[in-house]
Amino acid sequence: SSRVVQIQSQMSERAVELLGLPQDRACLLLDVGCGSGLSGDYISEEGHYWIGLDISPAMLDVAVEREVEGDLLLADVGHGIPFRPGMFDGCISISAVQWLCNADKKSHSPPKRLYRFFSTLYTALARGSRAVLQLYPENSEQLELITAQAMRAGFTGGMVVDYPNSAKAKKFFLCLFVGTSGTLPKGLGTECASEELQQAKFTNERTRFRNVKGKSVKKSRDWILEKKERRRRQGKEVRADTKYTGRKRRPHF
Repeated sequence: SSRVVQIQSQMSERAVELLGLPQDRACLLLDVGCGSGLSGDYISEEGHYWIGLDISPAMLDVAVEREVEGDLLLADVGHGIPFRPGMFDGCISISAVQWLCNADKKSHSPPKRLYRFFSTLYTALARGSRAVLQLYPENSEQLELITAQAMRAGFTGGMVVDYPNSAKAKKFFLCLFVGTSGTLPKGLGTECASEELQQAKFTNERTRFRNVKGKSVKKSRDWILEKKERRRRQGKEVRADTKYTGRKRRPHF
C-alpha cells in the first residue's frame, strides 16, 4: 500500500540523514535488506550509488522490474557481508536486522549470525563511516542482543530513538561508527518541536513542482528526465526522450 511506501521512504530519508555523508561527493552505500529498492530510490535521488542485499528473490525481482539504479545481490547477511574491506562509505538498513534474531533453521544461532553480520559489515565499511540500521525490536532483550553483537564486532555508537513518546511514530535507529566515536545524533521529537512544524505548514502550496530540498517532485517529467540522464551516465540502455515522456495516460474505461 502507498502508506507503507510512504513510511519506508521517510525512514530511508532519516537513515541517510543520520549517516552524515559528505555533501561534496557521491558515496557508495550498502543497503542491507533492500527489498524492492525503495530506500535505494532515495539514495539515487540524493546523487549517491548503492548496492542492495536481500534474502528474498521475489523482492529482488520487483526491484529489477522497477529498474532501480543500484546493483542487487541475493544474500543472507547472517552468513556475512561478501565485499572487500573498506569498500562502502556507509550502510543503511530499513526494518531488516531484527530478522537475524530468529532461528529459522536448527543450525541457526542468532548471536553467531548477528556477530558474523556485524563483524563483516565493520570490515566492509571505510574508516570514519557509519551504519544506520532502522529496526523493529520485539523487546528490550532483542535490542540488547543486537547492540551487544555490534559493539563486540568493533562498532561504537548506539540507539537513536525518534519520537520516543509516541506509540505510532516511535522509531529505533541503531547508529554505528567505524573507527571513530562520533557524537550520537539526537532523536527527533525528543524536545518540543512544534515551532518548526508551524513554519513548515504554510510553505507547502508554493513548492508544488519542486520539493523542499529543491529537487523535482517524484514522477514529474523533470524527475523522470533526471533519472533517465543518470542511467545514461551509468551506461545503461534508456529509451529516447520524447514529448510523451512523463505524460499521464488517459484513464481506461
